[in-house]
Amino acid sequence: MEKRTKILATLGPASNSVEMIEGLIKAGANMFRLNFSHGDHEYHLNTLNNIRTAMNNLNTTIAVLQDISGPKVRIGDVKEPFELLKGDEITFVKNEIVGYKQDDKKYIVSINYPELLDKVKVDEYIYLYDGTIRAKVTQTGKEIKAIVENHGVLASKKGINFPNTVIDIDVITEKDKKDIAWGVENKVDYFAISFVQNKRDMEHARKLLGNYKGKLIAKIEKFDAVENIDEIIEASDGLMVARGDLGIEVPYYEVPTIQKRLIKKANEACMPVITATQMLLSMTENERATRAEISDVANAVLDGTDVVMLSEESAVGIDPINTVETMANIIRKTEEIYPFDKHDKLAYHDEFDVIQATATKLADDLGAKGIIALTSSGKSAMKISRYRPKTPIYIFSHKRRVLNPLCANWGVFPISKIKEAQASKMIHIMLKKLEEKGLLDKSGIYVATIGYPVGIPGSTNTIKILTPSEMDYYLNLPAIKKK
Repeated sequence: MEKRTKILATLGPASNSVEMIEGLIKAGANMFRLNFSHGDHEYHLNTLNNIRTAMNNLNTTIAVLQDISGPKVRIGDVKEPFELLKGDEITFVKNEIVGYKQDDKKYIVSINYPELLDKVKVDEYIYLYDGTIRAKVTQTGKEIKAIVENHGVLASKKGINFPNTVIDIDVITEKDKKDIAWGVENKVDYFAISFVQNKRDMEHARKLLGNYKGKLIAKIEKFDAVENIDEIIEASDGLMVARGDLGIEVPYYEVPTIQKRLIKKANEACMPVITATQMLLSMTENERATRAEISDVANAVLDGTDVVMLSEESAVGIDPINTVETMANIIRKTEEIYPFDKHDKLAYHDEFDVIQATATKLADDLGAKGIIALTSSGKSAMKISRYRPKTPIYIFSHKRRVLNPLCANWGVFPISKIKEAQASKMIHIMLKKLEEKGLLDKSGIYVATIGYPVGIPGSTNTIKILTPSEMDYYLNLPAIKKK
């Protein structure tokens, strides 16, 4: 059985060659992530070209996600690593310095966004080294003083989180603007915006795309993003549950329920949702995943996520292909007990939701081998995916740029661009393409959806049942002359 939940694999030094990318695709990767927290434009362009070469070599469709690094807050340099103990005092100054030990149990550091120190209040917490060291603020003003509450070693440039403070800074830096311009120029499919706080952040990112129709993913990794999730969804094309920083910004025991809530909201909003961070982290250095990691992937699948993501595991791990194969095997087995059939469990947003819900219910009731859909904008494919049919969803479009992003949608398999506009010719071509790829079962029934007039977004208004005899008829239509 082909898996419905998609895999997003981060590419890095261990995996960015054409040969490795082809191996990852064969193992089950549907999307690739370019992490712009590392590497320059030349490096990423080489990787992007390798992705497209691999895609062409395998005659398949793959989506590319550019992960924009955002304003990561870090401490400045320190003279030497600090071994902080419970009860130690750490002072944050607003001018740039090299951090040092001032006295016994007293340390001085600076941060790269000193204006944030004006927003901190007494009794709020500051988390250091990506959450491993916790300090409680005791004094504000020209300097911020905090008392360390647990043991940890702090070194230069380590990340800082303010889990109780609304920092309200511009999440798109000057570097990010250049990186987004690079993504527009090179036509990546998705832009993942980091440290989103509210709707304004996504609207700002949208303006930077100009006329380019790229898709925006809001990375939910801050407590205020969780609070503002409804308005963020309104301004986004998808969500990422970025559990790394999120697990520092909110109490750790809330992360599983937040994950489930965000996935449910994305499903209801008819947009793809990615579950990310440490899904198979131990496979960065080991051949096998832990039992807990296997359960984590399975639970994300059962929660209804569209995509599960690999980070270090595929970027710098010892065996990226084995890691993707492991994730794909977990998905396939879990989907044997997947809660399909959401036709009557989700509210309709418009009349086209009714059409697509009807098509998916019809396909499941008939035990169809597949749903075949022609889409101009991709919306109809996303709406069909929303209802989680048991049958695979094979998608065609008149526009190539519509197909790639659909790799992020659960159960959707983008097949090919087609030129024809006449119904019988379109069906002929779609069936032929499926036959060429070995995806057509001529002994079963297929449900096809098409819109008239052709090429108008949101015009899906026809559902056709293709029996074996009808498929035979369409497959044997006189050859269509190439234009």
